[in-house]
Amino acid sequence: MDATDSLEDPCSALALRPLTARSVVLSTLLGHHPPALPARALVRVGELFGTAEGTVRTALTRMVAAGDLEQRDGTYRLTERLLARQARQDDSRAPRTRAWSGTWSGTWSGAWEIAVVTAERRPAPDRAALRQAMAALRLAELREGCWTRPANLVRDPAWPPVVAGQCALFTGAPEGDPAALAAGLWDLTGWARRAHALEAALEALPGGPDRLAERFTVSAAVLRHLLADPVLPAPLLPADWPGERLRQRYEAFDRDFRSLLLRYIGV
Repeated sequence: MDATDSLEDPCSALALRPLTARSVVLSTLLGHHPPALPARALVRVGELFGTAEGTVRTALTRMVAAGDLEQRDGTYRLTERLLARQARQDDSRAPRTRAWSGTWSGTWSGAWEIAVVTAERRPAPDRAALRQAMAALRLAELREGCWTRPANLVRDPAWPPVVAGQCALFTGAPEGDPAALAAGLWDLTGWARRAHALEAALEALPGGPDRLAERFTVSAAVLRHLLADPVLPAPLLPADWPGERLRQRYEAFDRDFRSLLLRYIGV
């Protein structure tokens, strides 16, 4: 595929997998406020991807049974667990940060959050829940049972019970170069490379109602990628970090896309 083909087919260039009926429903509701839509609207979104009405309705039934959705009077809405995911997704579009005055001159003064597992003989579900919580809090695992990140994010509440119940919590500062530490904890080069590709895809897709399914697929991919942004302080990031630029470009893209999507589904 040459460069021209990549611009004409951004989904292929990004190697994005086709969305399943479940993914279509979930992405639609996660991006909608409030996250509730009638079945007919979700069926219409499925039609964008050539998904039959029966397939979408089967997915809805299974998602209700799995506790992902609740249904009332023909309207489907996210359950509490997925409302938390929507909140994280919204926060990833405009992360809440606080001043972080780290300086480096052989020693480091910027504070880092540190969580060390102290609970013994944890059941597998507890371990899995902690790992999931740490990912949502954007902490990285320095070694088994030791998680950390710069203390530049607003924590409200400070630590969820799943973390406070399994870990001892500290603040501290690394003795070595913190930028090197950050580069070892997160794949910053890989994240930036993918962000640049997503920027190019947003730029390549036309405005207006054409190629609405592609716009939907790329939009979902951008939101997934923003959830994986560690949101580090600027001194710890490589030059030309694309995080804020991708967010700004996406916000402009999303305003137009959501308006077109709501018009298409008749809401």
